[in-house]
Amino acid sequence: MAWSQDEERMLLQIERYLIDEDPRLAARLESFNERVQRRENDRRRRETGGTARSRRRPRRSTIVILVSWMLIVTLLAMLLVMILQQGAASALPL
Repeated sequence: MAWSQDEERMLLQIERYLIDEDPRLAARLESFNERVQRRENDRRRRETGGTARSRRRPRRSTIVILVSWMLIVTLLAMLLVMILQQGAASALPL
């Protein structure tokens, strides 16, 4: 249902009054509206499948966790190799 011109004019007057009266509230509402709009756009993009370009990059925390796991695995593998080499060396008769 579309607004009549009088209703739109009244809403604009109310909006201007609120912006003049409390600019912090207006900024918060604008920020909230932008977040809601962004969330709606993301939801629509996911529903339509999106494109390859619209895929998000991994977050920094995800990359840090991945690198940490890789370091842990590497250290465990090195430790295992050292233990096996020491065990093999001690098994050889000198």
